[in-house]
Amino acid sequence: MNRASFYMLAAVCGFAAAVWFKPAEIRAASSSTSPSLDYEFFKTKVEPVFLTKRPGHARCVVCHTANNAPFHLVPLSPGSMAWNDMQSRQNFQLIQRVAIPGSPDSPLIHHPLALAAGGDPHHGGGDQFASQQDPAWLTLKAFVMGEKAK
Repeated sequence: MNRASFYMLAAVCGFAAAVWFKPAEIRAASSSTSPSLDYEFFKTKVEPVFLTKRPGHARCVVCHTANNAPFHLVPLSPGSMAWNDMQSRQNFQLIQRVAIPGSPDSPLIHHPLALAAGGDPHHGGGDQFASQQDPAWLTLKAFVMGEKAK
């Protein structure tokens, strides 16, 4: 190995070590600045979106409790109109598969949005939200972006 290659390799290794082995206080500071998903916001604001019937569409809960897609919801108990706390906590765990905190490209908000509004053309449930101004869609976006329950 020639001298220039050796110095280049040493520089790359030094940079990699600085990135991979950050001090704990730096790691903690960077993780505290990224948004996180709030359970109370999810339970009080987001779950009702999944239970709401929109004209021309089935409720999200109808398909997403019976499908095998990445976004899956716990079935409602017989005769119930909402999830109990244990079921809501399970739903919160499940939604983390499709909700990328802080990302406007999170599948939770991108997938059910109409293609003309910037959504995904492959949502089997159709265009649940015709625009990015839909209040229910804005609720999902607020959740993904880290809004907290008040």
